[in-house]
This record gives sequence, structure tokens and C-alpha cells, in this order.
Amino acid sequence: MNTSPPVVNLAIQTPDPSSNDCPSLLLEHLSRPDAEQIAALFRVLGEPSRLQLLSLIASQPTGAACVCELIAPLGLSQPTVSHHLKVLHEAGFLTKERHGTWIYYKVVPEALQALSQSITQPLSSRPLSRTKTADRCC
Repeated sequence: MNTSPPVVNLAIQTPDPSSNDCPSLLLEHLSRPDAEQIAALFRVLGEPSRLQLLSLIASQPTGAACVCELIAPLGLSQPTVSHHLKVLHEAGFLTKERHGTWIYYKVVPEALQALSQSITQPLSSRPLSRTKTADRCC
């Protein structure tokens, strides 16, 4: 069974967040397409229930959870939880594996790490320019 996270099309093509293809907005000027790709991933995480789902799944003793284990802690209906899990899976933040009639979800830590690094690469890793701004201005 292929467990590599798929890339989802959320009106735009989003990068696989577990790859190193996420550019850093602190190390380089982001192109419009790169900015849209990163923003699409943050939109997925912009829903509080999805952040709670990631936290709940990651904190399970086995690191995995099925929908039935996530409904009560969130206080949401089964279809709503399933929808959020689908969105997180399609964006590459979760993997899923079928065990009989149940589907268990696991967090893809590399996906969250890659997205985090896209905004947290240290500015100190860039060479400092000694040229004065006035010298470069027209």
C-alpha cells in the first residue's frame, strides 16, 4: 500500500509539504505561485478543528486514530470529522491505513516540519549585505 501523502488541488496546485520543495519566505523572495501554494497549506490548517484533530491524533499512544475516537473529544458530528480528516489527508498532513472496516489516520510530521521551515528559516543564515540601502536605491 502506497502511504506517501498525495498532493491536493485546492483551486491551485499545492506542494507536497513533506518534500523540501517548500520555499522559505525568510530566505528568498517568494514568487506569486510559491506564496499561493504555501497559503493554501495554511488555509487547510486555518480551521481550529483541523488543528485539534492533528493534536488529538499525534497524542494517541499508537500515534493513530480512527474517526470514532475523534468525534467525542471535538464535539463534532461524524461527517464533519470525516470531512476535516479528508482535507488534512489530501493536503498531505495525514496518512491513512485501513484495518478491517476502520480507517486509521496518522500525522505526517515531515509535512508539518516542512511547512514550519518555510517560515522559520533563520534570517541569520543569510549573508549580510554591507551595502547601504541608499547606495542601491535609484
